[in-house]
Amino acid sequence: MPLDVNALRTQFPALNRPVAPGGPLPVHFDNPAGTQVPRRVIDAVAEYYTTMNANHGGAFATSQRSDAMQMAAREIAADFLNASRPEEIVFGPNMTTLNFALSRAIGRTLQPGDEIVVTRMDHDANIAPWMRLASDHQLSLRWADFDVETGTLDMASLEAAISPRTKVVATVHASNALGTINPVDRIARLAHSVGALHVVDAVQSAPHIPIDVQAIGCDFLICSAYKFFGPHIGVMYGRYDLLAALPAYKVRPAQDTPPYRWETGTPSYETWHATAAALDYLAEIGAAYGDEYSSQFPGFSGRRLQFKTAMAALSAYERGLVTHLIDGLTRLPGVRIYGITDPAQFAERVPTVIFTLAGHTPRAIAEYLAARHIYVWDGDYYAVAVMERLGLARSGGAVRVGLVHYNTHDEIDRLLDALDSL
Repeated sequence: MPLDVNALRTQFPALNRPVAPGGPLPVHFDNPAGTQVPRRVIDAVAEYYTTMNANHGGAFATSQRSDAMQMAAREIAADFLNASRPEEIVFGPNMTTLNFALSRAIGRTLQPGDEIVVTRMDHDANIAPWMRLASDHQLSLRWADFDVETGTLDMASLEAAISPRTKVVATVHASNALGTINPVDRIARLAHSVGALHVVDAVQSAPHIPIDVQAIGCDFLICSAYKFFGPHIGVMYGRYDLLAALPAYKVRPAQDTPPYRWETGTPSYETWHATAAALDYLAEIGAAYGDEYSSQFPGFSGRRLQFKTAMAALSAYERGLVTHLIDGLTRLPGVRIYGITDPAQFAERVPTVIFTLAGHTPRAIAEYLAARHIYVWDGDYYAVAVMERLGLARSGGAVRVGLVHYNTHDEIDRLLDALDSL
């Protein structure tokens, strides 16, 4: 069954709310910074506060319902990422906060002269924590480059950066600027060949492609639910033995077993419940539209198979969207796209596209589109190293159009028409 995007869009209140009464619907191409949410996510927050609003570990009914919800949220997140057990799932405020906590714990195990490898393709949330750690502990920070013309990671550069002194290799799964999907399974093998840990930023891959932490072989993988149609909260997978052994910072009364030793203070439990609702939405897509993709995932069944087939179905639809977008942009005079533009390689990218337009700053383009109720981002989107490497840091960065499955071809035409008139 082909993806019924119009039916899915009806589940998102924000997509069907006109800018003004009787006015046009806005076009949400700002998705890489945060997606809109289905109604069930909004309802889940209200349900939590209505029926189970209590802290952890109480003897009374609301606390017990909240505790049961917490385990259910871990279980569905473990299914989504294919973790080996729910205790490998840690919730936190966002990917950045989780990664700072992780880097600080890892830092207590390192010695001066040890090395950390990062890439110039990453969001600063997977660079700055390691830069700060290197500065604080007299470590060496080594950089892997990417190809400016193709927007792909320079694997030779990465291999050259890894040495017997390497203790951490931190890489992005899919670039939040270039859209490139990196071979993280291969990178994990390279890291492990010298005994290093592999930390993956999966913030931009989670909304678009199936994720399997066991197949990747990474040690840690972090994403954010508000990028895959959920609330503002981060999710970290960690190998259980590492979550148990690393010296996490915690208050003394907190449990000292994973994952609790990583979750400092009282979390926003309502967002855990809402994250589970967002994942329920994705699982339903797999149940409704995923049959033709099930053969791609032998050995999977139940909800884990639904997640895999859902993301495969969304990827297939989004590939059509990004083909339309890139084809249209390349026909406009003065447009330069950064990243993969060869349709034969679109399986190696998510549908996030950055570009510049001669004669117009990225901010001016974003404002022009915003006046026409088309929402895009401009600047560096915290991909500081990417913009520096592309030579765009001093000229305002680039315009970013981020597509997800609730976007349509009509919306892309609306964008292209607006750019053409500009």
